[in-house]
Amino acid sequence: MEREVRVNHAEGLHARPAADIMKLAGQYQSRLSVVHGGKSANAKSMVSLLRLGVQQGQSVVVRAEGPDEEEALTALADFLEDAARSL
Repeated sequence: MEREVRVNHAEGLHARPAADIMKLAGQYQSRLSVVHGGKSANAKSMVSLLRLGVQQGQSVVVRAEGPDEEEALTALADFLEDAARSL
């Protein structure tokens, strides 16, 4: 499953949001990834997420594959779109 979302966090995918994404992704069994600019990052790896260089307002594709993929995809996409949300 995949879904395109706009990153609305003011910092884009910098340290704090990337750490929050890693924590959120770790709650699910599914394999989660974030794709931007032809690069793919494991959502459970903060370093991988930071290497994408995603800025506020840019779009990414969130992918999920596994037993809880629908729930995981929704949670991660909602987090990226909701600028006020943190864990």
